[in-house]
Amino acid sequence: MFDPGALDAAIARLLPEDTLLGRTRRVLASCSSTNEEAIAWARAGAPHGALVIADVQTHGRGRMGRSWSSASGESLTLSIVLRPSMPPSSAPPLTLAVGLALSDATRALGVHTHLKWPNDLLADEPNGQRRKLAGVLTEMATSGARIEHVVVGIGLNLATQVFPAELASIATSMLRVSGLAPDRAQAAVALLVALDRRYAAFINDGAPATVAKFRAQADFLGKRVVVRAGDERTEGLAVALDDDGALHVRDDAGTLHRLWAGDVAVLP
Repeated sequence: MFDPGALDAAIARLLPEDTLLGRTRRVLASCSSTNEEAIAWARAGAPHGALVIADVQTHGRGRMGRSWSSASGESLTLSIVLRPSMPPSSAPPLTLAVGLALSDATRALGVHTHLKWPNDLLADEPNGQRRKLAGVLTEMATSGARIEHVVVGIGLNLATQVFPAELASIATSMLRVSGLAPDRAQAAVALLVALDRRYAAFINDGAPATVAKFRAQADFLGKRVVVRAGDERTEGLAVALDDDGALHVRDDAGTLHRLWAGDVAVLP
């Protein structure tokens, strides 16, 4: 049976002293959505780095209105409150920093991963199938020309062996990829450490430096892709990432599309 106090104590024990994120925490057995919990907490004054982590989400949310499956003991589901001092227009590349942090954390846990623009993570199963290992939902609240807070929600599949039918062909887990499921406290701390470092670099070095690092790992660039966003579909060559995080896709007619969001798939 899940023990919130035990997970909280394990995170406290493992978290390095110089890591700022996750110092203030709420560890829950169950909630509707860690993002909803973190947003409400942020509105009530939660500090930068405040962490909400739950064993189970009953109505977890993913990008583009999708749900996020979260069964007891199988996933790392958490949300972090960030309070960057910058205009809202400068914030979009922060999602790329989160993707880089996820990549850093999973590699530290022994799994090689692939970035999926803008900030999901893919991994190769032993059968060669590349499937989704982790997802991110970033939600920002603004007041005039300033950011009130950014809540970053992350779901990382750790020990799931059998996914719901609607996810069976697209999702994977650390266990299915490597044969091992990392301890949840260990995985949480690896992610907090990586995100703390990537966030600091984003703030201190600027968005273009973060985008350059993402670009260096983006193995979909130079390949034919299809990007779906709602009812819109863009197919063509992924040619570039702007310093503000926008993806450029050139279609077969030669038209260049500048995209801010969407679901990207590399075509055979």
